[in-house]
Amino acid sequence: MSIQHTLIVGAGPAAIQTAVAVSKSWKGEVSVVNRNGSYSSEVHNLLEKSGNVITAIAPNQPSLSGKVKISRFYDGFASVEDRFDAMILCVPSYSYHDVLQALRLEKLTQLKTIILLSPVVGSNERVSNLVHNSGRSIEVISLSTYFAATKFVPDGNLVSFTKAVKKRIYLATNKKQGHDLHHVEKLLAEAGIETVVKENAIDVECRNITTYVHPPFFINPFSLNEIFSEKKSLKSLYKLYPEGPITQETIRMMVKLWKEISALVVELGGNPINLLQFLNDDNYPVHDESLSRSDLDRFCEVESVKQEYLLYIRYASILIDPFSNPDKNGTYFDFSKVPYKQISRTASGEWSVPRIPFEDYKNLKQMHHMGVERGISMPEIVRLIQLFERKVHEWQCLKGESITGMRSVQRVKV
Repeated sequence: MSIQHTLIVGAGPAAIQTAVAVSKSWKGEVSVVNRNGSYSSEVHNLLEKSGNVITAIAPNQPSLSGKVKISRFYDGFASVEDRFDAMILCVPSYSYHDVLQALRLEKLTQLKTIILLSPVVGSNERVSNLVHNSGRSIEVISLSTYFAATKFVPDGNLVSFTKAVKKRIYLATNKKQGHDLHHVEKLLAEAGIETVVKENAIDVECRNITTYVHPPFFINPFSLNEIFSEKKSLKSLYKLYPEGPITQETIRMMVKLWKEISALVVELGGNPINLLQFLNDDNYPVHDESLSRSDLDRFCEVESVKQEYLLYIRYASILIDPFSNPDKNGTYFDFSKVPYKQISRTASGEWSVPRIPFEDYKNLKQMHHMGVERGISMPEIVRLIQLFERKVHEWQCLKGESITGMRSVQRVKV
């Protein structure tokens, strides 16, 4: 059964790339909706000028590249019509609930499938509950993470640029007899991405590596001082201290966080990941001389200190790209030199925290909420949340101004 009309929710780079890929793979109509505001008005104006044409550039990925004419653009959720078979949420996972409430699922009688492009642990369950409460029976499909690395071309008028695609994406549906999972598999296969279907959405949602890596590396005093500074940062996201945030302590934080998330995954009926193995096999590998296969496979069995040691070796081993070709001076590609994005003002004049670590903070809040509901102790997650909120509070007091999305910080208690 084909998907005739897809609604893309969101208008960022990932949404534009997804809209082009869906249009080319599924052959049906594609429309886009974004919450109303200054950015949405800008998108509306650009689409009027281009005749509703959007563009995606993905070198060496013909299935992801091209120009596509979208059927409709909705400036605000209230104006969305009841004409869609499928909906793809290309918005941060923390906004799923508010977006779906605003779209009023009970009014979208033709909607059969909701696809979560980049969920967090528990997103499928929460969206499925929302669907159930609206009186609908809708298939909810989770991807482990967004399938590519995509940005807007500067001054490109809604032109997305995809630098790379993921090696492997995990998929799951909330329906035993899911009808549309194969459409997602087809789209990803056309982009050369391996797909692995899991029976349980939790086993998919726990396979987003940023869930485990971003909070310890980017919600700590070193990183927060770089992010909450108006002076240009010269530090790097993935370097060892003092060039970057990686220390014994941040690695220790990562192990603690992984164990707390694993406890939540088990409580939700899933199987936790082997963190080191997943980092190596699904993300970026290191040479066997750095970490042996035994080190990777037995990671969960060794004591915490050994786990910290092995993770430190892993990040020390990818300061450079270990599989790049050295230049004439024997220098390898500087893999870890990724600059910090810093706090800045929006077009409307408000302060805005970069996506890293703002979305990571929001994801921690969601997982903590689910943990509290199930009686799971999460002291490391609480500590990370409090670190971020304390820095936000300091900044707002210093400037006497609010930060977008953080007007009312409610302190989390253990």
